[in-house]
Amino acid sequence: MRYSRQNKILEIIENHDVDTQENLAEMLKNCGFDVTQATISRDIKELQLVKTLTHSGKYKYTAPGNLSQPITDRFVKIFKETIQSVTSSGNMIVIKTLSGCANAAAETIDSLDFPHILGSIAGDNTIFLVIDDPKNVHALTLEFDALLK
Repeated sequence: MRYSRQNKILEIIENHDVDTQENLAEMLKNCGFDVTQATISRDIKELQLVKTLTHSGKYKYTAPGNLSQPITDRFVKIFKETIQSVTSSGNMIVIKTLSGCANAAAETIDSLDFPHILGSIAGDNTIFLVIDDPKNVHALTLEFDALLK
């Protein structure tokens, strides 16, 4: 539930200008998450959210913007704890995750900057990866398996 909630928080702050914990809590409640202020505060700390100045002169929560930084242990932990299966067909890899966790797992994959991945699409519990050539699929699935161990 925590990973689903935190994933929803990242989605909310990406799509809306959220300036207070109360606003964030209200938006989460509208999405079906029953949260307290203490939970929101913990999530903000764990996600390392910061307040940045908008063009209108107000502040809003944003996720850390520098994705070129090394992957955190937290992302790898999310990846390990949420992936249920990795399969492939042709030049595609399909990754099944726990419900609500595909976006967080896809963020890990994108942050690791694996070679040969042309793009990724994440739904609620499924990630589709398009690989540049079918001959590179096996090596990538082996890398994912190693990351899971």
